[in-house]
Amino acid sequence: MSERTTTPRRTSASPGEGGEPPRKSLTERLQSTLSNAAEEHRANASTSETKVRRPGRQPGRQPRRARLRLTRIDPWSVMKTSFLLSVAFGVVTFVAIFMVWSVLGAAGVWDSINSAVASIVEGDSGNSTFDVTDYVGMSRVLGFTLLVSVVDVILLTALATLTAFLYNLAAALLGGIEVTLAEDEK
Repeated sequence: MSERTTTPRRTSASPGEGGEPPRKSLTERLQSTLSNAAEEHRANASTSETKVRRPGRQPGRQPRRARLRLTRIDPWSVMKTSFLLSVAFGVVTFVAIFMVWSVLGAAGVWDSINSAVASIVEGDSGNSTFDVTDYVGMSRVLGFTLLVSVVDVILLTALATLTAFLYNLAAALLGGIEVTLAEDEK
């Protein structure tokens, strides 16, 4: 049995072989990457007066433009987004109605309406059984607002999802909406 010794093979050519420059070590590459990142950060963080242009754009060149076509909208994502937005709209509506009715009650509007109706209907007798809050009380109005908000959530979600389906059908026939995007001028 003969003993074989293996020597490691060279995978990259030395500077003299093949004409390729020697490869930098890992620490040198990391150091140059970090210094480039630091220089770019300093250039971006400087004030607008001393802002350095990015190396990719020349001063006289027009910004790049891309013409894209919106050919499909995912109905599931439209449904999720419209549901979330309509729930938020319902909550805002409920809170706004609560605030308005609280302010009107604190301002004495309901008492003023009761006394005005009593003076018109009954004259000088003063025995009034009319109370406007029996008809437009806070609990009744907030219940109605909650009912309308729930119906709005269902209808807006269904309408947005149906709109996404209809858009996909129209885009399949006509090609969709064309959008032109441009590179930022800065």
